[in-house]
Amino acid sequence: MDRSAALVLTVVAGGLIALQAPINSTLGRTVGTFQAAFLSFALGTVALACIAALASGGLDAIRDARTLPWYYVTGGLLGAVYVASVLVTVRELGAGGVTAATIASQLTISVLIDRFGWLGAEQQPITATKVVGIVLLVAGVGLVVRG
Repeated sequence: MDRSAALVLTVVAGGLIALQAPINSTLGRTVGTFQAAFLSFALGTVALACIAALASGGLDAIRDARTLPWYYVTGGLLGAVYVASVLVTVRELGAGGVTAATIASQLTISVLIDRFGWLGAEQQPITATKVVGIVLLVAGVGLVVRG
């Protein structure tokens, strides 16, 4: 996949994530917070099982995860924490506030991951430009949440 296609795919996926908060919040008000998180992940699991089964290597490739340190298989758990928290926080912060806070925290932690080379990432320095970007995002979160 080239950079342009990767950027388009990321933008589309990011837009879909913005839809996730209000969708899951309404579901949560209807069926219960954790029941909604379960339903959301159950449907996602079925969809991903179908995709993985059809992908190169099929479901058999999952066995290779045994060779990894335990923390490399916690992505779904981290996603569950995020979805469950959004089900509650979107009611107070709104979809824009949740999305703004999510993006700001993702970027901040990602810069630290890059800086220290955590989780196998290639080390990259923290530059003044990156710090300014983080500060502006945090300020943006404050403005969006303040309303």
